[in-house]
Amino acid sequence: MKFTANQIAEILEGEVVGDENAEVHQLSKIEEGENGSLTFLSNPKYTEYIYTTKASIAIVNKDFSPEKEIETTLIKVPDAYKAFSKLLEFYNQVKMNKSGIETPSHISESCSIGENLYLGAFAYISNKVTIGDNVKIYPNVYIDENVSIGDNTVIFAGAKIMSDTVIGKNCVINAGAVIGADGFGFAPNEDGVYSKVPQIGNVILEDNVDVGAATTIDRATLGSTIIRKGVKLDNQIQVAHNVEIGKNTVIASQTGIAGSSKIGENCMLGGQVGVAGHLVIGNNVRIQAQSGIGRNIKDNEVIQGSPAFGYSDWNRSYVYFKKLPQLASEINELQKQLKALTNKDE
Repeated sequence: MKFTANQIAEILEGEVVGDENAEVHQLSKIEEGENGSLTFLSNPKYTEYIYTTKASIAIVNKDFSPEKEIETTLIKVPDAYKAFSKLLEFYNQVKMNKSGIETPSHISESCSIGENLYLGAFAYISNKVTIGDNVKIYPNVYIDENVSIGDNTVIFAGAKIMSDTVIGKNCVINAGAVIGADGFGFAPNEDGVYSKVPQIGNVILEDNVDVGAATTIDRATLGSTIIRKGVKLDNQIQVAHNVEIGKNTVIASQTGIAGSSKIGENCMLGGQVGVAGHLVIGNNVRIQAQSGIGRNIKDNEVIQGSPAFGYSDWNRSYVYFKKLPQLASEINELQKQLKALTNKDE
């Protein structure tokens, strides 16, 4: 896919300085630019590279004035960073503008399919599935019975959407994610053998939810596991049965949330956070990476540690954590001196 400087300038409403017909077919960092690539300059500390880059086209701020000769064609815009982001979004839309049904693939006759479906090869859509308009389903996706998928949702290769799952509009399910698998429900018998507890609920993803690659969201035992509007989940996250995550909450990779816990709105959870079951985490909570949550958390708290406690308290305590061997040695020495003084007095 090739674009000329003139075409890019039209998209960005920018001004071309140099060869309007210069072509690019790939993107690059400014310091790694090569012939045929497009780059950008917004951070002044990278200015030196604009004079040495081999990139064919560079997007720069409108007020940029070169101090020496530049071989690269420039496109001047009010804000180079925002313009480059806009171009990335445009490129992604063009790249993902797939349509049609590839073969081999399977769609059950009992399905309801909206307009402009893209269905990749080896995808499988089971019975009584409802799919909205402009949905894109990439190769090797499996969609089980009674699933509902809203308009403009994208499901990438290899994702598995299990029965009765409800997915809203404008959602993104990345490669290898599993939505609606059985929750981890087992009950011990008298002889100590565990028996499976049937998981008969479902998963609901509201609008504008992103689910990362290899992330798993388990179906509820009863009722629903619910991911509210605007939630963004990173790769390799485990969301257990009957969990509810409030709108616009963001969760980083390798976090695990145990069954029936409720996380509020506008929260941020760092990587490798562990949340125990049946807890309530309030709104606007910030949980630092690798924290272990074993208690309810009130609104607006900032948490760190395992077991987790107040962020400020944790920082103050950490000063002493690092000195524990030294402090222990000093205490032992003081105890010896005290014992010697006691013996002397006797």
